Amino acid sequence: MAPLNLQHRRTHNLLLISKLLNQRETTSPFTLISDTLAQSAKPLVTEYIRRANIAKTSIVYVSFETLRRPHGVNAFVLAWGTPLRSWQGEGANYVKPTAAGQRTLLIIDSLAQLVALPDINLPALLSSFITPTTSLLAVYHTDIPVPASRSSPYSPTPLTLLSYLATALISVHSLHHVLAKKSARERSLAEPVFGLEEGVEGVLQGLGSNDERGLVIEVEYRRKSGRGIKEWYFLPSLSARNATAAKPATKPKEPVILLEDHPLYHRALEDVTRPGANDESMDTTFDLGLTEKQRRDREGVVLPYFDAQKGGGEGGRILYDMGAEDDFDEEEDEI
Repeated sequence: MAPLNLQHRRTHNLLLISKLLNQRETTSPFTLISDTLAQSAKPLVTEYIRRANIAKTSIVYVSFETLRRPHGVNAFVLAWGTPLRSWQGEGANYVKPTAAGQRTLLIIDSLAQLVALPDINLPALLSSFITPTTSLLAVYHTDIPVPASRSSPYSPTPLTLLSYLATALISVHSLHHVLAKKSARERSLAEPVFGLEEGVEGVLQGLGSNDERGLVIEVEYRRKSGRGIKEWYFLPSLSARNATAAKPATKPKEPVILLEDHPLYHRALEDVTRPGANDESMDTTFDLGLTEKQRRDREGVVLPYFDAQKGGGEGGRILYDMGAEDDFDEEEDEI
């Protein structure tokens, strides 16, 4: 890609993720976040809450699995163990448009409980919360299996249906897992699997799950025109950002960067493309490398044609220095 086009793409996509996280200009009325045991969506939800507080946006938090009210939330609706009509009416009261036109962000921390309910019209339920001044942010745990009563060969799965309704799809991944898979791809090796994908009994999370350095965000944004935009980003953790904030000269305006701009993502590619990077990992029965002593001995060998290049003008005369073990034969050597 040309440098100019690359810079334009970088600027455009960074502006897009900034709009999505800040919920500016009703960028996405319904944002669906998919997470797994390998990487939780809680750091991303916390980032949404932090930015909503900066923008003076009212936050309504519908809880199915959160026990304590998160910091910065204006209204906390306890939905677990509460009848559907009860918490739905309570949430609808909080998202009613006000005369001041204040924006509202409604967060549902888990859709797994709603998906498991029998005879529920999930699209109608979620659409009832969306208004011109209200945006919906919902989390779907892909590792939780769908109940058999909700699965049918004649209807789409809940995740497929929600993905069709959402205007922005976000999948979170562990940075450690993304780097490990990329390194394997660059070496033409099978990508490693982690957690439940390993198929090992008793293993729920793999090494490197919920990386403390930050999380990788895979975004698919759907415009009103129908055109989709896909991009991978990296969101540093709050601890990493606080460490960077101690140096005002290096403090970035936007903490989110493109994944391809991450230093470790670049390093994984450089380690593969560097000459001799894979010599030690070759599966052979002999050693192709040289020790330092063998390399010096090889460089010190003087080949016969080197002396021929110095003399010059003597035709095809063969230069040979006899050793002590050589047997001189007058008839043959005089030829």
